[in-house]
Amino acid sequence: MKANERIYIHDWLAMKPYQHQTKTDSYYLRLSNEVKQTILSEQTALVFLMYIHKEDIDLLSCFLCAWFEDMISQTNVYGSFVRIHKRLYNKQLPFYDLDEYYEDEINPQDVSFLIWYFLNTIQTEKFIAPFNGFITKTAEKVFAVFDNAWDNAPENRLLKSIYTSNEDDTDFYSARYLIDTILFKTYLFFPDTLLRLKEQEEEIVEDGGDNKNLLAILNENRDSSLHKSHTRLLSLQGKEWAAEVIGTDHPLYPDFLNSSQRIRGYFIYKGQDEFNISLEHISSGKKFKLCKKSFDHSSNLKEVDTIVFMGIVKWRDEWWFSGVYFQTEFNADLVLDEKNSLESRRAVDFLDHKSKETEETIELQQRVFLDYNHGAPIAFMASEEMENYMKEFTLFYNKSLTHSEKDFEEARERARKEGYFGKNEDESHDFSEIAESGLLFFNPKSGIEMAFDVNSAFPLPDNSYFKEEESEDHIFRLLMDESISSELAMYCINNCKTNLPFFENEEGKRYLNDIDFLLRFWKKENYHSKPSVTLVGTAEK
Repeated sequence: MKANERIYIHDWLAMKPYQHQTKTDSYYLRLSNEVKQTILSEQTALVFLMYIHKEDIDLLSCFLCAWFEDMISQTNVYGSFVRIHKRLYNKQLPFYDLDEYYEDEINPQDVSFLIWYFLNTIQTEKFIAPFNGFITKTAEKVFAVFDNAWDNAPENRLLKSIYTSNEDDTDFYSARYLIDTILFKTYLFFPDTLLRLKEQEEEIVEDGGDNKNLLAILNENRDSSLHKSHTRLLSLQGKEWAAEVIGTDHPLYPDFLNSSQRIRGYFIYKGQDEFNISLEHISSGKKFKLCKKSFDHSSNLKEVDTIVFMGIVKWRDEWWFSGVYFQTEFNADLVLDEKNSLESRRAVDFLDHKSKETEETIELQQRVFLDYNHGAPIAFMASEEMENYMKEFTLFYNKSLTHSEKDFEEARERARKEGYFGKNEDESHDFSEIAESGLLFFNPKSGIEMAFDVNSAFPLPDNSYFKEEESEDHIFRLLMDESISSELAMYCINNCKTNLPFFENEEGKRYLNDIDFLLRFWKKENYHSKPSVTLVGTAEK
């Protein structure tokens, strides 16, 4: 978008959950222009342009005014964030002094936080600390604009109606529409989940060319993003935001929270009755009952053992169709490929993650790892040694199990019958191409994980790869790299912070005050570690 002297209505509407201008939009458009002029009139404007493009000033101005409109109209979007943050951390916001903070009103701390959030979400190449003076100085000036407008600003009643849910409407698709609205049409997540979705769609269109199924691919991607995305704010999913926005007193509040992840993959059609369609997930063997009211193509399913590809979500104890659908006749090669696909089997992992068997497996692996690694949950080594270390640990683990050879043979036979043969033992990896050294860490929530270019964040006696001059860079990589678990980051903080100069200086100490919030922000999708154990199951769900 080309930067203009003024912000125009189409720029303002880009952050709205509706397409056509309402009677209050003109007021907030004028206010957005006033905010823009306030930002640009400050000497700090040049600092903004060090981090974001000139046209992003327009977006920032609209973003801040949309927050002000949210507060005036009591649409409960930003208020949901404040409440959840307070439940998690016993304070309304991170970073800033809250001695004079008034809930359900506007505060300069809110504006400072929103500017920091916008700057670190609209771009991710540079991390901008929340304590920068240009943020708080600009926030004070912008707050003065809002404070002056507080008593006379009009309420947007249409906006408020969009973020409500009919208590009697228990249809999954109504719930999904609200989640879609919050993640992809709401100002608070405009620089986050919406822009991420737009980037994905641009790539799909660019790669898809004249693909006749392009619209279906775009719809599938949006549905997948709706169910999988975690926001940078608090690493929450759309269903969790929707539940908070409608409120804890709403009858559907627990239904939003308890809706399942989406299972997307190949199923075998096993028949149907008046209410349900029977499906078997090919890769895992798990059986499902898809409620017929959610699927308009049941009449097309005539032959048992027909293969269908679709997405399903559990809502109010029923499995609903969600996403795209296509079917094909039985194909033995496809079935074999799916049964051998660890990725496909992992699509249903979440159904087992709370099982006692999974927990016991992780606990057993942890005990054996600690025994093998002399009591330490972390091992440092040259990258070229990591593969051999893992192979030797696997042998040690297998020998430590008390199962008889007969039990092992039965387990192997079950695996052969169900098509899962595990990783190719002859496959090798040269991790030295990634970095000279790395570490192995046993994450008590997920199992063994690898990390590279972070060894100098661990000044531990058994870490011969620690280099003080690389320490700060490795700390920031450990904290900010989304592929590295929050558990490993916290292991560093809990065991090493007193020996790391970064956490002894003022800036580092201030990060520690809100470290969990920051880890959620930086790691968003992977903040919540999941077990890497994939169980084979055929239980009906």
